[in-house]
Amino acid sequence: MEVILAKSAGFCFGVRRAMDKVYERVGTGEQIYMFGSIIHNEEVVKDLEKRGVKVLHSPEELSLLQEGVVVIRSHGVSKDIYSMIDENGLTCVDATCPFVRKIHKIVEDESEKGAYIVIMGNANHPEVEGIKGWSKTPTFVIESAEEARNFKVPQNQKVCIVSQTTFNYNKFQELVEIFSKKGYDINVVNTICNATEERQKEAAEIARQVDTMIVIGSTHSSNTQKLYEICKAECADTHYIQTLEDLYLETEATKSIRCVGITAGASTPNNIIEEVQKYVRIDF
Repeated sequence: MEVILAKSAGFCFGVRRAMDKVYERVGTGEQIYMFGSIIHNEEVVKDLEKRGVKVLHSPEELSLLQEGVVVIRSHGVSKDIYSMIDENGLTCVDATCPFVRKIHKIVEDESEKGAYIVIMGNANHPEVEGIKGWSKTPTFVIESAEEARNFKVPQNQKVCIVSQTTFNYNKFQELVEIFSKKGYDINVVNTICNATEERQKEAAEIARQVDTMIVIGSTHSSNTQKLYEICKAECADTHYIQTLEDLYLETEATKSIRCVGITAGASTPNNIIEEVQKYVRIDF
């Protein structure tokens, strides 16, 4: 059986950087806190908790701290969280992905000029929640064509459009096209991470070639969900798993499979990818 593993599968630059920052602090004797999950991978978070790292789930929990180290998650946070850490005299380790920090700067600068901010992305995703917290003007989150068509602001209002770093590139183009027909004074900044775009394109190419496609990553991972949607559109027999334990294909189904594709989200550790790849090669 042929197995095609995506070259882009696994940790991206931003995730690896965040992981390095938090693990550098483990074992130093300091009490370490993560503001939210450092990355969207349950296995990684469980490992850090075993090592004594605690997760803060809200600003209210953060406000009660008087000492310790607070690691900012890779998805970033609002400006208010940085202020709270500073006011409480806590040590801040900023593991925000540099590409996300770039969006914070764009949103802060453009909103200071009076532009309304439109974020193409998922309103409930922590990255988007963090981006919103850097705007000084009204902020809107758009995820669908219907929302884009229904969007209305005063005609003379300047609008700056940015994107969640893991948003679907083709959908971003579709939504921008809808906005371009509205006649607003629009500044469009494509802030989709290059690694995300390449990962999505590679996943689609592999999915077109194989009989079965396996997408590995957390169910809470936005970029993995996008990969699954893209692969499913190209290969009907696409499976979304978090670990090897989730992978179960009936023996009869595997008899007709000659080629399997594997990709993984940006927060998926290499050891999990290797386990799945080994299982597919030996036991499928």
